[in-house]
Amino acid sequence: MQTPNNTSEANFKFAPVSNKSLTGDRIVRPSLNYWQDAWRRLKKNRLAMAGLIILAALILLAIIAPLVSSYDYQTQNLKLKNAMPSADHWFGTDDFGRDLWTRVWVGTRISLFIGITAALIDLVVGVIYGGISAYYGGKVDEVMQRTIEIVYAIPFLLIAILLIMVIGSGISSIIIAYSITGWVPMARLVRGQMLTLKEQEFVLASRTLGASPMRIILRSLIPNALGIIIVQITFVVPSAIFTEAFLSFIGLGVRPPLASLGNLLSDGANVMRLYAYRLIIPTIVFSLILISFNVLGDGLRDALDPKMRK
Repeated sequence: MQTPNNTSEANFKFAPVSNKSLTGDRIVRPSLNYWQDAWRRLKKNRLAMAGLIILAALILLAIIAPLVSSYDYQTQNLKLKNAMPSADHWFGTDDFGRDLWTRVWVGTRISLFIGITAALIDLVVGVIYGGISAYYGGKVDEVMQRTIEIVYAIPFLLIAILLIMVIGSGISSIIIAYSITGWVPMARLVRGQMLTLKEQEFVLASRTLGASPMRIILRSLIPNALGIIIVQITFVVPSAIFTEAFLSFIGLGVRPPLASLGNLLSDGANVMRLYAYRLIIPTIVFSLILISFNVLGDGLRDALDPKMRK
């Protein structure tokens, strides 16, 4: 009886593995945190990136264009009133001969300032109010929610008119009027999100370690709801800009000679049959701002949603 060759049999059963055969187990993508992964997915959304680029360009023009322009936004020249767009006046002039190129970008700057400032106020008030209401719950939540319902029931236009009668029309009155009721949707959104988050294990761990309620809200709950808060902000800003444009259009907002997109649209609507460019140009800028914020908000909502991760 012949004994088998143990060495050759072992070599046959246990052949050495080359590095090429291990490629299936190799990590093909670097490890990404939550925000890096969200940015990666946002970049794949072409419409959202287009909105982001357009917004960046408009903000840059609103900052730089009035500074490098040869004309001041309130300097009048009646000899050039209602001049058509030309090499000297790219957007033409208005009834008082003021350069519309400068006035449009100054108006864009003011409208963006009002929108962003009102959104930041809504962010601070709404997030803190909604966080406290959700965390404490019970009677505290009941009282705070009834307060929200009362505030939400007050017509915004009535508040704006009363403020304008008391402190006069202008940027501050628009921001205050919008902020009085504008924080309510943010507070409701944050409350609903935090009612779910406060039952998670990390909140229980923070309570066990003796963290104060405010520390838990600011350090644990709000950071975990930051994605949905950022998305909401992208919708609050265009809403505030639209509100400013509406108030200025009906004569309750920014007063001339100060320019805003609202009063530029109002002035252009009065002469649209004779000088259509005075309405078309501010309308294009105004529409680009609103559309860009909305498509960016939609893109951020998809990018920050954990369920969309692949």
